[in-house]
Amino acid sequence: MTRHKAFIALGSNLGTPIDNILSALKALNNDSRWQLLAYSSLYGSKPMGPQDQPDYVNAVCSVSTILPAAELLQALHDIEDAFGRKRVRHWGERTLDLDLLLFDEQQHQSDSLRVPHPGLYERSFVLYPLAEIAADKLLPNGNTVKQQTETLTEEGLDVLICRSDITI
Repeated sequence: MTRHKAFIALGSNLGTPIDNILSALKALNNDSRWQLLAYSSLYGSKPMGPQDQPDYVNAVCSVSTILPAAELLQALHDIEDAFGRKRVRHWGERTLDLDLLLFDEQQHQSDSLRVPHPGLYERSFVLYPLAEIAADKLLPNGNTVKQQTETLTEEGLDVLICRSDITI
């Protein structure tokens, strides 16, 4: 069976966001469908969409799985649902958001699956955590993750909990 390496963004801004992200990492770590390989520090950021919502807590992790990309994405949606995710408005508040950023070197562009994630290249709250765990990863646009971070600013992005202080 072929093993795939995937990178997943985690975000939360409802309830207790730090606890939501840490619990989601634990849930990802305890799922037999994949192996959690690495995870970033937890970052605080302003909302990207409507500004009448709380700030976000974000992280990125990597997993190794035998699931194809579409099945992994569905499994991530199931975890979001278990955390009480409600899809009320675009870029709105959420208890948990799990986005499939990268899946091996594959590219998918359908209504239900877009890999690489469309916001990957310009979202500092995704790229900086990704750089912590995969700085040399080559992106489909030809840049490494580290090179791509150099096109952005860290402004408005704060490390809330360092990776070394997180126990899963």
